[in-house]
Amino acid sequence: MEATAAKLICREKITDATSALFADSVKIPERFIRSDEVQAAGAVVGEDETFELPVVDMAKLLDPELSAVETAKLGSACRDWGFFQLANHGVDEAAMQQMKDSTAQFFSLPLESKNAVAVRGGGFEGFGYHYNGSSSDKLDWAENLILLTQPVQDRNMEFWPANPPTFRHALDRYSVEMTSLARRVLGFMAADLGVSQEALLSAFFSREDGDDTAETKRQSMAMHHYPPCRQHRDKVLGIIPHTDTLGLTLLLQVDDTPGLQIKRGGRWFPVRPLPGAFVVNVGDILDVLTNGAYASVEHRVVPDAERSRVTVATFHEACVEGQVAPLPELVAGGKAAARYRSIGNLEFRKGTARALVQGTRFLDSIAM
Repeated sequence: MEATAAKLICREKITDATSALFADSVKIPERFIRSDEVQAAGAVVGEDETFELPVVDMAKLLDPELSAVETAKLGSACRDWGFFQLANHGVDEAAMQQMKDSTAQFFSLPLESKNAVAVRGGGFEGFGYHYNGSSSDKLDWAENLILLTQPVQDRNMEFWPANPPTFRHALDRYSVEMTSLARRVLGFMAADLGVSQEALLSAFFSREDGDDTAETKRQSMAMHHYPPCRQHRDKVLGIIPHTDTLGLTLLLQVDDTPGLQIKRGGRWFPVRPLPGAFVVNVGDILDVLTNGAYASVEHRVVPDAERSRVTVATFHEACVEGQVAPLPELVAGGKAAARYRSIGNLEFRKGTARALVQGTRFLDSIAM
């Protein structure tokens, strides 16, 4: 996607002026003001309204006596919310903590040090602003480090920070943990969907039978730092409303600062971070793979007035024999009508990049 994205999507280098602005947001430049977009996006639910993002417990999923009920809970969350928080996930705590510490340390470095791995020449990987359409000059209130983490041979180590010294090791270790967690989560999703684990897992992961023609699926990570915004917080966005274009997203919150909001029924629902849990969400490709059973839902990030927010988002790509299409087990033999047309993986990447520039949703164009 990098070559395609470079033509359609802009990622700019963070400047000294922006770094000073993030440190003391007294007067916000016009490039960050999105008053019309924020107003048009809909209202946030009132503080007096009671709601809770579904919480799924991995320990219960693994318990033979509780698994069926918890699997149904997972499925319901994916259908109704497109999001859930995952507790007791089994990810190595030391690996998580080292990733948190290394990410926080990286964003606390002077700008000169962070720009040692700055995005270059319209590229996609590296440190800089979040991407924005080439037709827009608006910027999100955030700084981001985006890296391809799997497969290992495709990593571009020029963009992997050597400072702090723990970062590369932490990211490598954490990447393996996220691969394992994704496999576990997807296994239970398969059970809920009534398809074989092999069918869903093979869409996300390469074959392990030595077949050189097997397509390698990809994992990437985006580390986000949202500085506090003390002025006009209601007019800026950490990340604009969007759906995740890939398959499955696993979000690690480095701190407990809120900011993520999910759109449901035309209103925005703030996510209250559960200590120690991951936020898991359905991406566009998983929406297609499940033939629309699981929902890829619009979400955004709003900055906090007083506290910064740091997160690590892990994205897993998927396809079925090079195609983004409903799983055959869900539509074969007229079992159900396909809700999306099959599209090549490369064509899907190009389409999502074009849609991002145009401010549209690519899934709408392949819906049947």
